[in-house]
Amino acid sequence: MEKGLIEKTGKGLDHWIDVVKKSGKEKHMAIVDYLKTEHAFSHGFANFVAHAANQSAAASFDDDALLIGQYKGKEDLRPIYDKLNSEIRKLGNDIAVTPKKDSVSFIRKKQFALIKPASKTRIDLGLKFKAQEPTGILENSGPFGAMCTNRIQIHTLDSINAEVLKWIKAAYEESV
Repeated sequence: MEKGLIEKTGKGLDHWIDVVKKSGKEKHMAIVDYLKTEHAFSHGFANFVAHAANQSAAASFDDDALLIGQYKGKEDLRPIYDKLNSEIRKLGNDIAVTPKKDSVSFIRKKQFALIKPASKTRIDLGLKFKAQEPTGILENSGPFGAMCTNRIQIHTLDSINAEVLKWIKAAYEESV
């Protein structure tokens, strides 16, 4: 995410944290709104900087620690995450990968995919489309709410097949 911030703004995270501190904004959403309106940030980057400025949520943890926490007690699912992560990253070099406490977001201009270990035996792959009805393995978003419009339940590495990859690519291509 930090690399993407530099590419988009020409300035690093430390610079933007300093801008936030000088603004006097302290509440998370006030910072997000400020960065979006005054500096034309996307919501994802504004949220990232706000967390970093307040040293809250995922921004105060390193990515590996977040992933270890997500898969604690669900270690058998980690190879599924690793394969999905690898396949998603192959789609383009314009993807920001943002681990959080309970999931990992994949963002282009906006989030298009989210990987969440939903249980000890299942990963939910959330995908965001403008208008895509559930069909086949592509279900309603379920627990994702507005974060994603659809989801695919993945139980094994073999479940990551051509159809899953087709839906991921479609969500990626829509996220411009």
